[in-house]
Amino acid sequence: MTLTPTSSADEIVAYLRTLASDENRAGMGRYGIRTDNALGISNAVLGPIAKTVKWDHERSLLLWSTGIREARILAIGTDEPARITRARADAMADDFESWEIVDHAVHLFCMAGLAHEIIPAYAADEREFVRRAAFAAIATAAVHLRHEPHETFVGWLALVEVHSTDDRNFVRKAINWALRQVGKRSTALHLHALNLATKLAASTDKTARWIGKDAVRELADPKLLVRLNAKRR
Repeated sequence: MTLTPTSSADEIVAYLRTLASDENRAGMGRYGIRTDNALGISNAVLGPIAKTVKWDHERSLLLWSTGIREARILAIGTDEPARITRARADAMADDFESWEIVDHAVHLFCMAGLAHEIIPAYAADEREFVRRAAFAAIATAAVHLRHEPHETFVGWLALVEVHSTDDRNFVRKAINWALRQVGKRSTALHLHALNLATKLAASTDKTARWIGKDAVRELADPKLLVRLNAKRR
């Protein structure tokens, strides 16, 4: 079977099933990837498939609806950001059940221009993977939204502090990730992030303390400051 840009969702799923690997599926489970709906196909294989079938919003909706891990990753990778609305993002968030899918999806949401809407809303949401999405989106925005003003990230750091005591594994790791990525965006944001990380590192709450100490380890590295100063030239 050969895939093309006109391949249907059913054809793509049929092709994916030919690549299924129980061995790979077991390996994914060791990284905390939910595998009950997985075929065991690596992202290194899925990337070229996405490039082959190209973008198609309607087909992406169908791929997502299958619930299959690999189909959902392709749904995200081949959707059209301009057609992703807040309602669509919320519908996808309702289905979040894996950190990996969350981290792929927030990139799509950021490219769709939804970061300002979803980050505060999802941070306030008590569901573990939806809250993770807020902080994964901050980390993603810090890298990819190059024209976003400094003040935006300062505001998002306030959310990091507010939720730094959430001890759920996939949330605390995303909060830590967000803090570190904001700190690596620019010299000015580095100072804000390092100050917050230092504050959290001294917290009496063990989760906030872990987030802070781990972030300080990276943000206090002199080599990072050298790289950030070099970017200013």
